[in-house]
Amino acid sequence: MTTSTTDTDHHQDRHLARSLGHGQMAMIAMGSALGTGLFLGSGEAIGIAGPAVILSFAIGSLIAATIALAMGEMASRHPVRGGFGTLAARYLSPFWGYLSRWLYWIVTVCVTGAELVACAAYLAYWVPAIPIWAGILIFAAVIIAINLSSVGSFGVIEFFLSSIKVIAVFVFILVGAVLVFVGLPSQPAAGIVELTADGGFAPMGWGAVWLALSVVMFSFGGIELLSITAAEAKDPARSIRTAARTTIVRLAFFYVAAIGIVLCLVPWQQAAGAREDVATSPFVMVFDRVGIPGAAHVTNLLVLVAALSAANANLYAGSRILHSLASDGLAPRIAAATTARKVPMVGIVASSVGLIGAAVLAFSGVGGVFNYMMSLVVFAVLMVWALILVTYVAYRRRGITGATFRMPGGSVTAAVGLFGLLAVFATVTVSSSMQIAALVGGPAVVLATVLYFTVLRGRIDPAHIDEAFDEAESMR
Repeated sequence: MTTSTTDTDHHQDRHLARSLGHGQMAMIAMGSALGTGLFLGSGEAIGIAGPAVILSFAIGSLIAATIALAMGEMASRHPVRGGFGTLAARYLSPFWGYLSRWLYWIVTVCVTGAELVACAAYLAYWVPAIPIWAGILIFAAVIIAINLSSVGSFGVIEFFLSSIKVIAVFVFILVGAVLVFVGLPSQPAAGIVELTADGGFAPMGWGAVWLALSVVMFSFGGIELLSITAAEAKDPARSIRTAARTTIVRLAFFYVAAIGIVLCLVPWQQAAGAREDVATSPFVMVFDRVGIPGAAHVTNLLVLVAALSAANANLYAGSRILHSLASDGLAPRIAAATTARKVPMVGIVASSVGLIGAAVLAFSGVGGVFNYMMSLVVFAVLMVWALILVTYVAYRRRGITGATFRMPGGSVTAAVGLFGLLAVFATVTVSSSMQIAALVGGPAVVLATVLYFTVLRGRIDPAHIDEAFDEAESMR
């Protein structure tokens, strides 16, 4: 009797709380996807394709839409812990569920570490006396505390941080549209002449639109969180339906419109010169043109909030993925335990150790190790996205019913998304960064595969995967 009670308690201790509203879920995904890439990193993509990069962002948003909608349909039917990884374990095989989740955990750790370094650098912009390492520890403590509190508190804070970014981008687009099409008393409307000046709309050729996708697609990284948050949604069916549709529409509009505004107001070669520097950000160039005082300080605040929000969301995702792996016997069992607040504390702590290590590597630049880690991120994200779409095709072939909405076009749309991802990966033939990603990612996958078949396969208990689906079914 005692053993049975203990087993039951342990079973209950592995459950997560369903506390996230549909608005919070959408904002959590936005928090990860709407990051510093828009405010600072757009210069690299502009440098590759010129004004035609607008088409790259439009194509990228369509590819991202297939991923988000496929995840949304599956998650609305199965709001399981571990999201896309657990779905892959059911509809493909336990191996693919294992590989996708471990690769994604590495993604979250590396990205969170990089975002913390960025936060520390933006803080040093205002307070140079604070060393970068101290800034990393300060912001790490902040996001760890947020994640340890409760998922409800996490959702509220992430909603607030993401709202700041969303409002800022919306205001930027609104003000920029006035400058482009209406003008101010002190200056006439800029119009769209800059889009075709200095070499035309596609000064680097139309092939550059394809090549720029290797940079542009990663601006949409974070949409996977829609699937992971499903296990903690108050009303999974409604929340996921709303979040999947609104998130991708907002991201597509924000990226395409914001980049379009920048290119209408700033010569593309000048915008392309911006390289991860607040003072030379395309946003600062536009704010300066409007005459907003302290444009660099406003932008620094925005990128600090963007980086902190992305770090917070990625730590959340990493802890939930680790909790899911542990629940299925693919990580130390202790990581499956949750606190009285239904928070996977061990998963948060383990992910935090990893992210601080990644941050140290990024700050120190030891042997370029962090650059290779980020190359693995590039490879892993592409593979995870592809597995999401392949899982969706397998899901639809089973004829599953009960989803609260369906992706238009079903498997055909998923196949188009897969073709788009293959096109992005095909830039490996001409892009040095993608070549490094393949050289690092390929051996990493081989190593993970060997580890699975030699050590971990025997630890999987299919009953645990079935349990996750049964639990999700009871909450629909």
